[in-house]
Amino acid sequence: MPTNKKEGIIFTLLMCFLMVLGMSAYNLVLHDSFSLAALLHGLIPGLIVAFILDTFIVGVAAKKIAFALPLDPEKKLSLILAISFLMVLGMVSFMSLFGLLMQGSLPAAFGKAYLHTWRMNFIVALPYQLLLVGPFSRWILGRLQNSAAMAAESTK
Repeated sequence: MPTNKKEGIIFTLLMCFLMVLGMSAYNLVLHDSFSLAALLHGLIPGLIVAFILDTFIVGVAAKKIAFALPLDPEKKLSLILAISFLMVLGMVSFMSLFGLLMQGSLPAAFGKAYLHTWRMNFIVALPYQLLLVGPFSRWILGRLQNSAAMAAESTK
């Protein structure tokens, strides 16, 4: 877990980038429109929106709810899982809407299209987050923290 603002920004950017990249590729494949150009076209806007949502809305709410749950604070895994689940729930809700809006025209049955999109995204985003993106991002963060600690030790 990040221990300061700089680590928090790096961790959030890495998580957002990997989730937007993976979920964008998934949605393009799902709609038979995958190409590198299409992936890159939506990557930057998706990353910006995801970072803003994560930093100011979803992340704040997810952490507030997770820390209010009756979880043992000594068991980091249960807290990580709670935050991750709540983050996926919130981000899928917002980013599914973002994806529909980015298509250019809204479907006639918007509510039905949104619920279908939400379900299709949630069933992939949750395991993707829990099994790949979350562990990889925490591993990278740990390596950065270890490098910083070793650098601090060598200057003493």
